[in-house]
Amino acid sequence: MNHSVSRRAALALVLSAAVAAPLAACGPDPTGPRAAPPASTAAAATPTTAAAPATASAAATPAPSDAAARPELAAFYRQQPAWKACGELQCAALTVPMDYGHPGDGRTFTLPLVRSAATDPAGRIGSLVFNPGGPGGSGVAHLKEGGTSSFGERVRTRFDIVGFDPRGVAGSKPAVDCGAPEQSDEPSPAGPARNAVVPTTEAERRALLTEADRSTAACAARSAEILPHVGTADAARDLDVLRAALGDPKLSYLGWSYGTYLGTVYGELFPQRVRALVLDGAVDPAQDWSERVLRSGVAFRRAVDDYADSCAAVAGRACPADSPDGIRKVVADLYERTARKPLKVDGSTRRVDQNLLHSALTKAMYTPESQWKPLSEALRSAHRGNGTALAALAGDTSGSDDDGGGGGGGGGGETVPDNSDAVLSAVNCLDVPHPADPQAYWDLLDRARQQSGVFGASTALAELDCRTWPKGGTAPHRVTAAGLPPVLVVGTTGDPATPYEDAQSLAAQLPGGMLLTLKGAGHTAYGRGNACVDGAVDGYLTGLTPVAPGTTC
Repeated sequence: MNHSVSRRAALALVLSAAVAAPLAACGPDPTGPRAAPPASTAAAATPTTAAAPATASAAATPAPSDAAARPELAAFYRQQPAWKACGELQCAALTVPMDYGHPGDGRTFTLPLVRSAATDPAGRIGSLVFNPGGPGGSGVAHLKEGGTSSFGERVRTRFDIVGFDPRGVAGSKPAVDCGAPEQSDEPSPAGPARNAVVPTTEAERRALLTEADRSTAACAARSAEILPHVGTADAARDLDVLRAALGDPKLSYLGWSYGTYLGTVYGELFPQRVRALVLDGAVDPAQDWSERVLRSGVAFRRAVDDYADSCAAVAGRACPADSPDGIRKVVADLYERTARKPLKVDGSTRRVDQNLLHSALTKAMYTPESQWKPLSEALRSAHRGNGTALAALAGDTSGSDDDGGGGGGGGGGETVPDNSDAVLSAVNCLDVPHPADPQAYWDLLDRARQQSGVFGASTALAELDCRTWPKGGTAPHRVTAAGLPPVLVVGTTGDPATPYEDAQSLAAQLPGGMLLTLKGAGHTAYGRGNACVDGAVDGYLTGLTPVAPGTTC
């Protein structure tokens, strides 16, 4: 996307369920163990028959569907992925129709797959499919980069753990392409506020609007054909094709963050095909775009307060001040200071302005156990005038010898570009209706700033791209999924990206929804080392063991 580091960081870190730092991941089947699929089978066939019109994103509220019974989808559902070794894992590909309303028109997505085989083939339950978050997270890259450690030993023993790149993501062919970031031809807004997260003048607001519209136009110019088809409803239908291709009569699934929304939509569309769903770090489908913005801003502000209160216990003498109030003052002073005069970064032409400070701070809220101590040291250094450590935390290397690069592994051994930023906008804007009137965004910006300061403001500004984006047919709604078996929703009380209240709401909406609470900080819960959470999730996935109401870890 054609975004500055600051706006993209705000969008990726604040609004997505994306994993800014490595997260944990993933699922089982009561029909009993099956023999593992052969390591190599026939390649997938591509159907050519015409289809009856019916798009996944056409209905405001998804309804149960027996897509596998549609003759025009039969060849997709009969696929047998041709698995081959890729390091210690196995890789393959899955073909899905680009448009489920017209699956025979010849347009398809090819999705990379990767799996880690069950370590006890004799006790194998089936496949556990997972999504690491996003939208835009690569399940292939997650598993290849050591993601199996995110799963408990019982899960790794009984399941083939399967990751995939959703349509348009990473190694998907085709993939969303919005081009390389470009500098705006418009003059920068005058005055110190050009370094700040929040625009304070009409000129600054116009410049942000122009930048957002230019970004959307760049995506449309490169990816117009696929943009209407990368929404979550279509991705959920792909998930059912994958389930069938893996040979599982019912789906066992674990989703973190955005992956919870994907799992929820699957449960609505295919309730009778669910064996087990674990939804960790929940997204509430009943919220509209403005409610999501306001809740997200409050959650991040609350997380930073939690950091100040808990710093001494987590970071010890590395804390940037001797008391919670002192830490809050350091943070507030740095926001004011970097807006006026950005901090130097050793060995780089880049400077830490308020935007980059904000990116570093919000990113560190995802994994306190690994990030709060480095954040504390970076804040101490920044307070003395050096922004090098903050820039590193934010992942910013522009202007240095290291360009940051980064990409995910494809279905084989190739490296593919990381397009998670572009997909984040594409799916978010398509899934959730947004207004076209710019004033709606400025009104929300003012409300969000009043509620949660700079944290609310950044979430509101991140939505500007959606103003002119292609519109989908979904709408906020409470879950309707008659026949869905009990689902396990996991919520963390101090989650900065997906507020705990969303987990409470989703669990209450799901028929038989079970809420497992982690009392603590950070984004999501499973796979982060809490034995209570991990044990409950593993027990549910492997044995469908219910979690009692009110269970808190």
